[in-house]
Amino acid sequence: MIGLRDDSDSSSATPPVSHAPELAAKIFAGGGWLQAGLRLEHRPEQEQMARTVAAAMKADETLLFEAGTGVGKSLAYLVPGIIQAVDQSRQLIVSTHTISLQEQIETKDLPLCRRLFKAEPGLAAYADFKSAVLVGKSNYLCTTRLAHALADRTTLFADDDYAELQRIAAWADTSETGLRHALQPPPRAEVWETVSADSSSCSRKHCDGARCFYQRARARLRSANVIIVNHALLFALINAGGAKAHGATSAEARGVLFPDDFLVLDEAHTVPEVATNNFGLSLSSYGIERALKYLYNPRTKRGLFRKFGGAEAQQGVVDALEASRQFFDFLGTTLLAQRAIVRVRAADVAEPLLDGPLGSLHRILGKLGDQLEDGRERDELLEQKTRIKGIQAGLTEWLTLGDKELVYWAERSGRRQTIVTLRGAPIDVAPALRRHLFGCGVGITCTSATLALGGEIAPMAARLGADDARTVIVKSPFDFERNMRVYVAADIPLPSAQDARLALDALADYIGFCTRRVRGGSLVLFTSYNDMRTVAAALEPAYRAEARPFFMQGDALSRTELAHQMRSLGNAVLFGTDSFWTGVDVPGDALSQVIITRLPFDPPTHPITEAKAERIQEQGGNPFNELTLPDALIKFRQGVGRLIRTQADRGLVTVLDARVLAKTYGRLFLESLPKRDFEQLTLANRELQFRPFA
Repeated sequence: MIGLRDDSDSSSATPPVSHAPELAAKIFAGGGWLQAGLRLEHRPEQEQMARTVAAAMKADETLLFEAGTGVGKSLAYLVPGIIQAVDQSRQLIVSTHTISLQEQIETKDLPLCRRLFKAEPGLAAYADFKSAVLVGKSNYLCTTRLAHALADRTTLFADDDYAELQRIAAWADTSETGLRHALQPPPRAEVWETVSADSSSCSRKHCDGARCFYQRARARLRSANVIIVNHALLFALINAGGAKAHGATSAEARGVLFPDDFLVLDEAHTVPEVATNNFGLSLSSYGIERALKYLYNPRTKRGLFRKFGGAEAQQGVVDALEASRQFFDFLGTTLLAQRAIVRVRAADVAEPLLDGPLGSLHRILGKLGDQLEDGRERDELLEQKTRIKGIQAGLTEWLTLGDKELVYWAERSGRRQTIVTLRGAPIDVAPALRRHLFGCGVGITCTSATLALGGEIAPMAARLGADDARTVIVKSPFDFERNMRVYVAADIPLPSAQDARLALDALADYIGFCTRRVRGGSLVLFTSYNDMRTVAAALEPAYRAEARPFFMQGDALSRTELAHQMRSLGNAVLFGTDSFWTGVDVPGDALSQVIITRLPFDPPTHPITEAKAERIQEQGGNPFNELTLPDALIKFRQGVGRLIRTQADRGLVTVLDARVLAKTYGRLFLESLPKRDFEQLTLANRELQFRPFA
């Protein structure tokens, strides 16, 4: 996937002493260097966190630290982390779940750290720390592959594709980063695949390090003291071999991603889910078709086998494409005929139609590679050989349910629901995390505003496989009693009501009432796309008539752009679902109300949830109490946490799910609120009871 370190194992030598604990004490103390140098207020909670994190980092221990909103946790781990990274010539890996937090760290928090280090003579040695953002190798343009693609146009590209290749080449002449997202409109996937750095032919052996965008990024990353990454890429890299694949040559070498690194995982409450999705299997009809057409596209008569193969090799791809079509069409019309996601419980739900054609292509690629001298073209063929073998092995595993620790399923996706994907994921991800993350001998700090359940982090530690971790909780310094009001609709129909339309009409009525009474912005959080679209259809005309800005997730704008619109407009109404419950940061009156439409229980029918529930039952446990309820409580806390983002923020949390009053578990949701007192709303009293801040 990506290789960054080429140095040999550095774990044999004793690292220099880290001064992080004693310096963190001076920086974050009342009247300390943070106040003196940057005029930032002293926060006791931030000081406690910084001291605790610094000690854990120096001792290379695992720490789970819940820090309430407003603690300032980014500085509390970045400052001691940078000090230790510089002192010991190690790399600090900071992983986040959301792009918004990653951007905050890159553009705000790290420059703040640099200002701090420059302002205090005792910290001058750390002022020149280097940082970099790690993105996947496939996001970079490789100028070497681009040059060869332009030279081989008759072999690889039809006329339309060649025009796209020329557009990429023109952009490359002016691009500073060579990152795909900077090219607008985005390049077509099948063309970008031929020029991206995600290939063995993009390497220091074949590329000019001064010209290749990826090789330049690789050099920056090798020298970086701090590397920012997202959780999905982190676990994909770990799954691809982690530190052992990136330069740790000794069996005893420590490190998670790179040799002797140490990590901070922010937004750590999302780690179990993200890791589950990456420590498994995913093969799609679309991906397999692209892999085969990269070898040879029967329609355009282009591909690697146009140059290196011949009639036999090209026919092998034609046979494989036909077998793939038959295989996935069969699954689409049988297994997935009634539902978009279906768990597979028995082996051999389909014939292994692709096994023979893929095996034939594997042999052809090996034979062709063996006929070439060592070099770029041979590396390319052998890489495709490995790719085809991986697809073949994945299909075999899925058809045979090869790993008893995984749950397997199939799903339909895409605009026309024509893409079929075969999935597999660990039922319990803790053993993999224990082995590949917490068992790597380096310090791991996990932090979030929502790690605890009922005041205890132990349940989350067990899910993470961090059983022996130290756990600490510090509350938010914000005055929620003064600045937050909580309302619960008592007479709204329960989601289980037989008349679903009646329940949605009542929901729309309450949302319309609450959003119109609040002058600032409102974030309305749904648990169902269908509910969101139905309510939006009912309310959007009225918002438009009132000239009230209205936005809904999925309507062209990204989550980052939607949050920007809320911040700039000041009184927008934003409807969002799953991903909007966490990571959205809109301070001030622009977000004056968060409306929880339904308690965020995950659907119990998803294969992963179902398999986890079955395992809990087999072990004598209660799936609702041990799985469904804890997940919902964490998500609920995250949703509520969107409201108060600064010391001066004020606003309302409005819960439109009467289960918090009617069900015995409802008190757990109410107790998880930062403000315990709440008022009940009914149709009869809401005009008088519902009181926004002036």
